[in-house]
Amino acid sequence: MYLINSFRFGGGAPAVDPDAQAFITAASITDPTQQSAINTLVTDLKGYGLWTKMKAIYPFVGGTASSHKFNLKDPQDTDAAFRLVFNGGWTHSVNGAQPNGVNGYADTFLTPSTALSLNSSHLSYYSRTISNGTEIEIGVNTSNNYNLLEIRTSGTTYFLINQNGLTSASDSDSRGFYVGNRQASNDIDGWRQGVKVINGTTVSTILPTRKIFIGANNNNGTYALPSTKECAFASIGDGLTDTEATDFYTAVQSFNTSLSRQV
Repeated sequence: MYLINSFRFGGGAPAVDPDAQAFITAASITDPTQQSAINTLVTDLKGYGLWTKMKAIYPFVGGTASSHKFNLKDPQDTDAAFRLVFNGGWTHSVNGAQPNGVNGYADTFLTPSTALSLNSSHLSYYSRTISNGTEIEIGVNTSNNYNLLEIRTSGTTYFLINQNGLTSASDSDSRGFYVGNRQASNDIDGWRQGVKVINGTTVSTILPTRKIFIGANNNNGTYALPSTKECAFASIGDGLTDTEATDFYTAVQSFNTSLSRQV
């Protein structure tokens, strides 16, 4: 096992969260800074009451495809645990995972219709890349019903959570932590860097019945609009209150700052 060698109290055993340790072991994380960052991320998410709202958390730590594939919430190497399978061209580094914008995407094996709630869902993506092309960073659609983040296409970012109407905000950068969040049937929010940039009323329609992709959209079973944006964190889960959304940013930004890859 790979044990964190910090957080000692009174010279005793390391105070390592068991969920953090399970991920560290599965992903073979041996770097002490990365181990500490994962442990703090888990304890922060639990402290903010966010851990139970997450279905899948991808911290993209470790620098390789074999470490980046694991879901922090359930770090088993199985489809049922929502670990990633990378397809096409990807670049993996200590800064995260970057799809090539041509054929790169990752299958989460998480289907909204079986894992999420129609009126309480979120998607997040931490982008480290400036881009203004037509790209989808995380998402799925079934029969024109969408659950996706499309970060800065021609100066506009789209936040669609279980809907067939558009919810968008102007965007001049494309770097940062983005969250698309639905709190109710007529409440869809878009967040960037802990700031709510859109508070929409587009109603929910259905939960898509295909799997969510990272690095592209799953368009009725086929990858589409692949991204070029390096990802330093992504998640899928339940809807968040406004306080939880800002706390989420605080936890994720602190995590990436501890790894010297924040934007």
